[in-house]
Amino acid sequence: MSASAVLTSPIATTVGLLIASNVFMTFAWYGHLKHFNEKPWIIAALIAWGIALFEYLLQVPANRIGFTVMNLAQLKILQEVITLAVFVPFAVFYMGETIRWNYLWAGFCLMGAVYFIFKG
Repeated sequence: MSASAVLTSPIATTVGLLIASNVFMTFAWYGHLKHFNEKPWIIAALIAWGIALFEYLLQVPANRIGFTVMNLAQLKILQEVITLAVFVPFAVFYMGETIRWNYLWAGFCLMGAVYFIFKG
């Protein structure tokens, strides 16, 4: 398979868009805890909605493209795996959280979910 075929495959496109979408989602959901913790919650909510717009502008086409080659359950499990893959570095490097064993165990559970949902 050529590099251009990989870059234009529905799965690769879906994964790329979902990764980008999850970056926006994670900042919308949790970034305000670092930067707007002293502001009224309504301010944080409005800013989060503004960030979430970009999440949806990426997530909706990702799911439409992905649905051409995956079923709904596969899309959902893929989304959850990507969410954890984006969240852990965000939590550790951006929010300063310490990495915990439960992140690893959650990752193993998701790997099992991926196996079972994509299994023939």
